[in-house]
Amino acid sequence: MKSNDTYERITQTIVEQLENGVKPWISPWNGAPNMKLPLRANGQTYQGINVLALWIASLTFGYDQPMWMTFKQAQELGGQVRKGEKSTLVVKYGTFTPKDEMPVDNEERQIPYLKGYSVFNIRQIDGLPEHLFIQPDLPDNEIEPHVIADNFIANTGAKIEFSGTQAYYRPSADTITMPDRKRFVDQTHLYSTLLHELGHWTAAKSRLDRDLSGRFGNEAYAMEELVAELTSAFVCSDLQVPINPEENTATYISTWLEVLKNDPKAIFTAASKAQAAANYLHGLQPSELDKAA
Repeated sequence: MKSNDTYERITQTIVEQLENGVKPWISPWNGAPNMKLPLRANGQTYQGINVLALWIASLTFGYDQPMWMTFKQAQELGGQVRKGEKSTLVVKYGTFTPKDEMPVDNEERQIPYLKGYSVFNIRQIDGLPEHLFIQPDLPDNEIEPHVIADNFIANTGAKIEFSGTQAYYRPSADTITMPDRKRFVDQTHLYSTLLHELGHWTAAKSRLDRDLSGRFGNEAYAMEELVAELTSAFVCSDLQVPINPEENTATYISTWLEVLKNDPKAIFTAASKAQAAANYLHGLQPSELDKAA
């Protein structure tokens, strides 16, 4: 499958969801607050655009399990994909060195590539070992989600002020302003909003130095909002904090749709930037060694 075809297929799926008024990074099934990050057969989490692609498939078909695998991997584990089940497209990034090309200044040229391949959710597969399945929506520990989120946010060192009636990140002062906690309907709205603003906070020049204007021009502001939206969704999922499905993003959806329709790679860029932001925030957390000290 050609790279352009892969971009277009995944982007078209997301466009269709947005046109229906659905944000595909929000969990919709069985009243679940949010989805767990999708897992590979080896237990590692998927990254970036693959998270969105697999969340959309879970949204569409109601899968409550986060693990995905190829047809061959299922067979190696003693399973068999059920007849008639449809696969989900994910992508792999890498680089290669052209054959018979002379190095320049003793450095070989690395050319990036993107390859699409098909995976199945373990709910589509019979005969797999029981230990691969998890009880959906059960926390992995006994710590209340708001405690986890509060500690995570505090560890970033971001300057956060609770005052007024608006939520925003002010680059000139490098501060996040949030409405008073009592103004929020519940913790879902509070933490989704705060982690959204932390997504913007990562864009500062002293951090990830994220500037989308060169790529998206007049639409850069809306695309930055999309990056912050996805950052919040990724981190909420990591922390098992419910994601607010009613964020006030309607004003951006039309712009997102316009950009995504004109540029099939735009959602890949947004997802990649959001993953980098989420990874950056996780990188500010103390290590297990630090906790034990």
